[in-house]
Amino acid sequence: MNILDKIIIDKRQEVLLKKSIIPVSQLENSVLFGNRTISLIKNLRASNSGIIAEHKRRSPSKAEINYSFSVEEVVKGYQSAGVCGISVLTDGKYFGGSLDDLLLARASVNVPLLRKEFIVDEYQILEAKAFGADAILLIASVLTREEIKNLSQFAQSLALEVLLEVHDEEELNKAIMPSLNIIGVNNRSLKTFDVSLEISKEMALKIPNEFVKISESGISSTESVKELQNIGYQGFLIGETFMKTNDSGEAAKEFILKLKDGRWKMEDGRWKF
Repeated sequence: MNILDKIIIDKRQEVLLKKSIIPVSQLENSVLFGNRTISLIKNLRASNSGIIAEHKRRSPSKAEINYSFSVEEVVKGYQSAGVCGISVLTDGKYFGGSLDDLLLARASVNVPLLRKEFIVDEYQILEAKAFGADAILLIASVLTREEIKNLSQFAQSLALEVLLEVHDEEELNKAIMPSLNIIGVNNRSLKTFDVSLEISKEMALKIPNEFVKISESGISSTESVKELQNIGYQGFLIGETFMKTNDSGEAAKEFILKLKDGRWKMEDGRWKF
């Protein structure tokens, strides 16, 4: 059994427990449930950088990344940097996140928020809406086509945008459908945690152009972003590159500035003009 299998088994059990304690009606009656969502798609299409920055404390592959800063500090820094959206990891056992992180992010910024989670049940989509998300993630490798259809349609009925994550052409062909908004190619195998940008390069022309295309994981240089922009990617989900620094917001700001102006150079571990 690989790590992804373990995560999904744990997640299904976690959802069952939550459903036994917090009824759907409580989620639907939350203060944020009726809020108008902010479009991540519009931001990505209007942006020259396409950066979606991630709040991420740890991962199974990297253990601890950064526990030093509050959610508020991180997301406000990202907003000031000019990101298109912010991804908030809410898995607790493997990534050190929580729904409270999403709630605090929503209270702190006015940019689109993506709930980064292993979604296997409509209940988690209700949670996303109730805690302030604007978009959700669905992972093709852990869901059937019917599950992707039902979950994505349910999300859209709540005005949430849907990012479908794929790793290869087989997953894409299984999952592609009108109820999706964004197709994300994960450069990290969730089974081995190996990373290669070649995955995004190979998948670029296989994704229909009506979907916003984003590349996820393993992106650490502006050169990589520019290369991927040239083959059709409009968004780039970056977490560890920013979170492992002493100031994730400043790191995101300098990354975006360098994208816009090639005169920025790396010196002594810092971008300088």
